[in-house]
Amino acid sequence: MLGIGAAVLFFIAFLINAAEIGTNDVFSSTNVTLLGLMVLALHVAGIGAGRGRVSRRR
Repeated sequence: MLGIGAAVLFFIAFLINAAEIGTNDVFSSTNVTLLGLMVLALHVAGIGAGRGRVSRRR
């Protein structure tokens, strides 16, 4: 799920950069890209991977 979120953030950063949309400093393409990298790092680290999965041993 976090991988999909990272892809969405990268796409938003691409649109901001490609369309040369003037945004404030908080939503610049660089900051959105860094947020995407942070979410991707959490995904690779395994954060959120166990959500909804229950392992039971018998």
